[in-house]
Amino acid sequence: MIGVDLDADAIAMALADKADALRQELEDKVRANLSGVILKSRSGALLDSISSDIEDDGSGVTATITSADVPYAGILEYGGKTAAHDIVPSKAKALAFIAGGAERFAKIVHHPGSTIRAFAYMGSALDDLRDEITSGLKAAVLEALGADQ
Repeated sequence: MIGVDLDADAIAMALADKADALRQELEDKVRANLSGVILKSRSGALLDSISSDIEDDGSGVTATITSADVPYAGILEYGGKTAAHDIVPSKAKALAFIAGGAERFAKIVHHPGSTIRAFAYMGSALDDLRDEITSGLKAAVLEALGADQ
């Protein structure tokens, strides 16, 4: 019989450390996607809303990346349709826009709704890093075990 010593704490620590580094890399990739790679930032609100976290509850490590308090984040990630709606001025007495080559003013615009394609700024970042995440976590375990890679 072969005796094998496993240091579960060392493996867990190695995984947590590697997961944290990969979490940061994933967040950086999402931020790059929102800085012109996939979408060009307009106000910066979506870019500023991106955050990531890592949680180690003793039984597993979970890395999350989120966008909070930006109502259009989901439709830009997954695509979708907006319903017909009215647009009214919020900071002025009238809306101003260019239509037919001329400046126009209106108190209300009846928008017919839009179909917005998916930009997958988060999903594509995960897809791009999937192999690196998988191999990085495997390598962390092997290193913690003292195995040759």
